[in-house]
Amino acid sequence: MNPIQHTRRSSRTPTRTRAVVAVVAAGALLLPAAGAVAAPPSPQTPVSASRHQGTSIPLPGASSAEGVAEGRGSTFYAGDLGRGDIFRGDIRKGTAALFIDAPEGRAAVGLKADIRNDLLFVSGGATGHAYVYDTRTGAEVADFRLATGDAFINDVTLTPDGAYFTNSRSAELYFIPVGRKGVLGAPTTIALSGPAAAVTPGFNLNGITSVDRGRTLIVAHSANQALYTVDPTTGRSADIATGALPNVDGILAKGDTLYAVQNRINQVSRIDLSKDLTSGEVEDVITSPLFDVPTTVALFGNTLALANAKFGAVDPDGYEVVTVPAR
Repeated sequence: MNPIQHTRRSSRTPTRTRAVVAVVAAGALLLPAAGAVAAPPSPQTPVSASRHQGTSIPLPGASSAEGVAEGRGSTFYAGDLGRGDIFRGDIRKGTAALFIDAPEGRAAVGLKADIRNDLLFVSGGATGHAYVYDTRTGAEVADFRLATGDAFINDVTLTPDGAYFTNSRSAELYFIPVGRKGVLGAPTTIALSGPAAAVTPGFNLNGITSVDRGRTLIVAHSANQALYTVDPTTGRSADIATGALPNVDGILAKGDTLYAVQNRINQVSRIDLSKDLTSGEVEDVITSPLFDVPTTVALFGNTLALANAKFGAVDPDGYEVVTVPAR
């Protein structure tokens, strides 16, 4: 995710509203000064392009949106960025409702559901925290402080061993072990080296996914418009040659296919990864007239679900999850 502050109406109490603005404003501070930003380059020409009408699933009462995650069956979870609330919905029915009314002061950026252990992992943005909830009851399971100071815990991926989180303000990842029966271990920090360790003004590390049963992580670097592999044991990173991916945000790998959300240009690049993960070819660019700064993506069979963040919109008419065909 890569937000800028925008104005929205809210039915919550004034105290709650101030907390929302403070969290979103904290994310806005991660952007470089307007005069220092060059216009983003045009996206590379794809082999093919797919434009779909798509369908929209409203998130009733949401004040913002950012993360979306696949749950059990046709269940999905979506986060309210500024409030930290979590919505639960059904892709097939096209409905969603508030599931977790988070304590004041929280945020919800990227999220992933551990279906085996009935856990939902949530990145806490500028709070520096990660939150874990029970997907059966909505109860809090854990609240981990991953980083202090100038941090932005942006996205999360799950492997058979646990959850990995990115920090858009630092060249490090965080790992929370998940043991038998969902027992959570203490978080550890993984210092990165190589090209993924570049830290510049604005957003750096952003989306994260894993391949080969978690033996290799893949991260999106927004400032570099690039994808990198990361060894989760050593933190060493290497380039995945794809050409520039402007506005790259949330990513998701399925086999040798990777979906890369490009938020402010309202598209998803479908990338065919080489077997050695040193390169990737954009095979298709997926668009929809319903996209309004999508940030993260979940996959349900042959359907993609994306959260519309609407960064920069003034008083947007609600927030939603948009579904489109994956190919």
